[in-house]
Amino acid sequence: MPIQISEAEAQVMQVLWERQPLAAEEVCAALAGQGWQDATIKTLLNRLLNKGAISAQKDGRRYLYAPLLARDAWLATESQGFLDRMFNGRLAPLVAHFSQHKALSQADIAELKKLVKDLEHGK
Repeated sequence: MPIQISEAEAQVMQVLWERQPLAAEEVCAALAGQGWQDATIKTLLNRLLNKGAISAQKDGRRYLYAPLLARDAWLATESQGFLDRMFNGRLAPLVAHFSQHKALSQADIAELKKLVKDLEHGK
């Protein structure tokens, strides 16, 4: 079963995916702009540790945290969950939704065309 992480926990994970290992104080510093208390961030680290999403390695009087959950694996699970909930697991209605709301730039359209072409040619 995939590890479920909250939106707040995902922000902590993002810090660790970008740079690891980090002490709790370093994670707190990286998230200082969120307006969270250090205790909140340490609670999030503890939750992630209990879920098996991160590891904690003793380093003197502190712990260094590193992700065990790969960002790509999390992103795949989250993306599929979103598609399942919002579009019955289908990608085409998602793209149609964005195109109807004019949220696709010309660059997005060109990239989608390239992806479709690559899929058609087995790449």
